[in-house]
Formats: sequence, structure tokens, C-alpha cells
Amino acid sequence: MAELGGNPELAWVSSPGELDEALDRGHDTVVTAGGDGSLHALANALHRRGELGERTAGLIPMGTGNDFARTIRMPLEPREAGAALRDAVARPLDLIEDDTGGITVNAVHLGVGADSTRAASRWKRLLGPASFPLGGVIAGFAARGYRLRVEADGEIIIDTNHKVLMVGLGNGKFIGGGAARFAPDALPDDGMISLVVSRSRGFTKRAVHAVRLHRGTHPLEVDVHYRQARRVSVSGEPCSASDDGELTDDITARTWRIRPRAWRFLVPRAFADHAGAPPAP
Repeated sequence: MAELGGNPELAWVSSPGELDEALDRGHDTVVTAGGDGSLHALANALHRRGELGERTAGLIPMGTGNDFARTIRMPLEPREAGAALRDAVARPLDLIEDDTGGITVNAVHLGVGADSTRAASRWKRLLGPASFPLGGVIAGFAARGYRLRVEADGEIIIDTNHKVLMVGLGNGKFIGGGAARFAPDALPDDGMISLVVSRSRGFTKRAVHAVRLHRGTHPLEVDVHYRQARRVSVSGEPCSASDDGELTDDITARTWRIRPRAWRFLVPRAFADHAGAPPAP
């Protein structure tokens, strides 16, 4: 709080009702001190209230994974992040919206990616960020794949005649606390969804895929479909989805679309200087 300067007001939030109470205070700028799940809750609350375009949001990374913070180059140490916010630039950033009205800030992944999130959640308190690669090993070993139909901008990417290991939609580059650079070309201000579809193969190929996923070189694999899209639809066998780390089970059909320049977000100058959208007014 001291690093932020000025006279910021602190609100402790542990439920949707308390989040609404904090937002009712009417501040133009709202900074989340938390992780991807906290940022997810803020974006969805602002969307529900019709205030996405009215407020400026920011982030002090204090979660387990902090994947979106990595994409926007926000320092992961809270004091350094507070100092970075003093010099930050308000950027219009994209969000992903699904056909139920849900908002995604960083990434959605279905299949083994969500199974990995579930496995990692059991170890979070004990291992912190190290729980994510452990969850990936557990889920990767047990995975049998899902028969899913994936469409991107009306084009069929894969149909149910092939099993899918993972479907990922990225607004940010990272998942799993930086353990996976699953959407290496993703930028949250380019007006596109980065789509990753990995086919399910034998355990040895999955192990190689996991290493390449960590390095961000998996788009070169024959069994990986990687492309940019504005609209993505997935249907088929029931599977789980991890939406900014929030788990949903038994999804059989869902469609996502990009919402370009949906909200103003405070980003460090190191990110603001890249060739993207101009600063928000």
C-alpha cells in the first residue's frame, strides 16, 4: 500500500457480496492484490455490473500462479509491483467471453489441462507454484483423451474421430504458474484468441509434449494445431474446463469469442512499449 503512493483505500474481499460492496465505493481505479482467480472474479463482477468500460483495473500479483502477471510483465514481488503501478500505463486490453456470459482474463483450457489444475489444487498449500508441474505429471499419466469437435471461426480444426488431450484458449501466454508457455504468441491486446489443440498420443509422446509445452515450442509438433481465431466452439464428450484456474465439470458444448479492448488495465511500461494498441484515453 505504501509503494502505491497517494491515498489508496484497502478492502478485504472473500466473497462476491464483499466484492460488490468494495466496488460500490465508486473508485475509478480498482487494483486486485491476488492471483488469476481474483482477477477473474473482478472482471466478471465488473461485467455483471455493466462497468467493464467505466473503471481502470490493475494487479498486484499475490496468487500461486500469477500467469496473467507474467504476460503483462508485472513484477511478481508485491512491493516491486506496487512501485511499477505508480508508473503504469492504462491500456485497452481484450477479454474472452463465453456463451454463458462468463469472462476469461488469461486462459481457458479443457481436458488434461483442467485435470492438471484439479490435481495441482490438492498440493497448492504445501508446494505452492511447484504444485502445477506435479499436477501436470499426474494428469498426463492418467489421461485417456476426449473425443471433441473444435471449430475456429467456422472451420473444423479437429472432429470426434480423434481423441484430444487438451484444448486451450489463450488471452495470455502462460498457464500453470509459468510452467507452460502454452500460447507463445498470445497478447491481450491483439484482438485474437490463441487456440491450442493437442491430440492424445502415447505416454512417451505426452512426456515430450510436456517439455515442449514448458518451452513454448509445442506449436511445431505434428499433433498440435495452433492458430489465432476470434470465435472458438468445442463440443463432444463431457470434460472439465479450467477458466483462469476456476474449474467447471461436465462441459459438452461451449463457444467463446474475443471481446477486443474490453477494459482498461494498468500495465508496466515494459509491456506498454511493445507494438500493440495505443494507450487508453
